Amino acid sequence: MFFVYALKSLARDYIYVGLTDDVERRVGQHDAGYERTTRPYRPFELILTESYPSRGDARAREKYLKSGAGKEFLRGL
Repeated sequence: MFFVYALKSLARDYIYVGLTDDVERRVGQHDAGYERTTRPYRPFELILTESYPSRGDARAREKYLKSGAGKEFLRGL
C-alpha cells in the first residue's frame, strides 16, 4: 500500500506533497528537520492522506497534486 500525503507549513505559506509507504514515519522526518527541502518550513500540519494499491497510481496522484490545479485544490482544504 502506498500513500500520497500533503503537509501545510504552520509557519509560512508552503504546501509539500509526497509519496510514501509509511505516513507517520515520513511526517516525523519532515517535522524533525531531516529533509533539507522542507526544513525551513517546519512545523507542519498533515492536511491530506490518500492510499493507493500500487506505486504507479500513487505517483500519478502525487504528480497531479504538485501541479497548479492540484495546489489550488489543496489550498481549499
